[in-house]
Amino acid sequence: MRALWLDRGRLEFRDAVPEPRPAAGEALIRVRLAGICGTDLQLLKGYYPFTGIPGHEFVGEVVAAADPAWIGERVVGEINLACGRCPSCRAGHPRHCEQRAVLGIKGRHGAFAEYLTLPVANLHRVPALVADEAAVFTEPLAAALRIHDQVAIGPNQRVLLIGAGRLGQLIAQSLGLTGCRLQVAARHSSQQEPLQQRGILWIDPDTLPAAGFDVVIEATGSPEGLVQARRAVRPGGTLVLKSTYRGAIAVDLAELVVDEITVVGSRCGPFDPALDVLERKEVDPAGLVAARYPLEQGEEAFREAGRSGVLKVLLTTSET
Repeated sequence: MRALWLDRGRLEFRDAVPEPRPAAGEALIRVRLAGICGTDLQLLKGYYPFTGIPGHEFVGEVVAAADPAWIGERVVGEINLACGRCPSCRAGHPRHCEQRAVLGIKGRHGAFAEYLTLPVANLHRVPALVADEAAVFTEPLAAALRIHDQVAIGPNQRVLLIGAGRLGQLIAQSLGLTGCRLQVAARHSSQQEPLQQRGILWIDPDTLPAAGFDVVIEATGSPEGLVQARRAVRPGGTLVLKSTYRGAIAVDLAELVVDEITVVGSRCGPFDPALDVLERKEVDPAGLVAARYPLEQGEEAFREAGRSGVLKVLLTTSET
């Protein structure tokens, strides 16, 4: 099997990786498209000591499963594999399973390959009206929608999103559904143009207004973005963190206490609402694809995805 392999921060293409075998309750999935995200880029920098096949954003086709009803279905898959036994699982929080594996990030080979396996319980069928190029955005869109579960955002609230990259664009489109008074800090023209086409107000990060926003969402992945976000949120407001950082970040906790800032960490989200939103085209990621590369050119694809201002880079197999 052809795949990208990550080991100690070095990524390489391999053409003889053993094909995965589905365990009981799992399906074998032929990957059609996979997306490179900020977490994948952070893995190369040592965000987490992962060795194996990275990648967790994908759309594929089930080629083997114990239940024949799944064979041939186009699917996306939730990336957290829960044990079902720990206190978090028993409390109904499998995404925070204490023993979890995470597709392409922790303890589980991922989507930058011809095939992957996942429990059938993690799979979601893709509606017929949702093209592969949209379905591959299901996982990051679900992460964007997670904010709506955690923070009540509605009309007339002043909301600032700092970071208009791969995830930020989806957050911006989803926030646009709430009627809030949204502004997005976007530095590059490649980030500004999709926002402008959707009628979303963007501003230069170097000219951010002073504190006064009810909700500020930090999605830059940089410590500088966190500093800007903290300055922009009003006393009594909410700061939402969507970035995964490598290493420790200095934060003045006294300021958060004095200003009574609510800090919300936000990670994975619900797949069914994401697919519904894509099917209704309330969020349209079509304009966010910057480039497509075959697996064989995966190293080049990562270099492209790592350039400033580049949005979504997709990896394909020869069958797509």
